[in-house]
Amino acid sequence: MAKDMSNTKVPPTTIARLPIYLRCLQDARGRRVDLISSFELAELTGRNAAQLRKDLSYLGEFGTRGVGYEVDELISQISKWLGTSTVRPVAVVGMGRLGQALCNYQGFLDKGFTITRVYDVDPDKVGKSIAGVEIVHIDKIEKVEPGGIGVIATPAAGAQEAAEKLVAAGFNAILNFAPVNIETGPDICVRHVDFASELQIIGFHLAQKEERFPAPCYDDCCD
Repeated sequence: MAKDMSNTKVPPTTIARLPIYLRCLQDARGRRVDLISSFELAELTGRNAAQLRKDLSYLGEFGTRGVGYEVDELISQISKWLGTSTVRPVAVVGMGRLGQALCNYQGFLDKGFTITRVYDVDPDKVGKSIAGVEIVHIDKIEKVEPGGIGVIATPAAGAQEAAEKLVAAGFNAILNFAPVNIETGPDICVRHVDFASELQIIGFHLAQKEERFPAPCYDDCCD
């Protein structure tokens, strides 16, 4: 039995793991798996079974002891909690290499998203099409479609203006790929994706390992 979404507080760490669970469940369904145990699902996701069961408990009571979870039911419930049980429209601002790559990516629809609008300020790009969608000048941005999400793929200098135009058009959910923080109202959900920062975080972990296990040195000065 699923819990009332409006009255349940799910920890951010659990939310971050739900897409991983969903992907593995969809892969299992593709292999025609109907039932899956917490141990099997945990192994597929690289988590431990106790953590997985705790995460799913925030969503409701699923599965049968000694039997496992019904794959289709769990996919349906996690999709509902992730807000992807219906396809959500996405508007992308910025048709540089990143924006174009996002528009050409074929995997969004399977995850519950479809790019329906694209915007830019470059007159050489406006009026052309990418992935079957016409590029429109950002000044002509239309009001948000129900459940729509705005994506910022502009250079850092244009990110704040893009955010303001998205908010003015009614978007209250923004995914920002620009390497800069954007300022919005308190009611706007903003997620930042900074590739450079992620690489630096990985660099930190590598540095920790290198400090703990220094590479062998063959110079005479180290004797």
